[in-house]
Amino acid sequence: MNLPPKVTPRAFARLAEIGADQQGHALRIAVEGGGCSGFQYDIKLDQPAADDLVLEGQGQKVVVDSVSLPFLAGATIDFSEELIGARFVIENPNASSSCGCGTSFSM
Repeated sequence: MNLPPKVTPRAFARLAEIGADQQGHALRIAVEGGGCSGFQYDIKLDQPAADDLVLEGQGQKVVVDSVSLPFLAGATIDFSEELIGARFVIENPNASSSCGCGTSFSM
């Protein structure tokens, strides 16, 4: 059985800062074909769907669709603030390599 993805308190805190729940939104993490390494992450605010896995914390929600779930098994969803900018990041143990931008990976 695959472990579900985890969301850090820092990622939930950032969702609370931007008021995602007040807009009825959750942070959607999806995996799509494409990108420079074969797969890419699609990260956006979206409405939860009936078949989504819903991860909740601090009154916020992160959702993953059933197709993307196997690609994100055991992954950690975090929020990073660096000099070059702030963004949600995914630490994915299933990715054998990733590109420099961190949004594309291969398995």
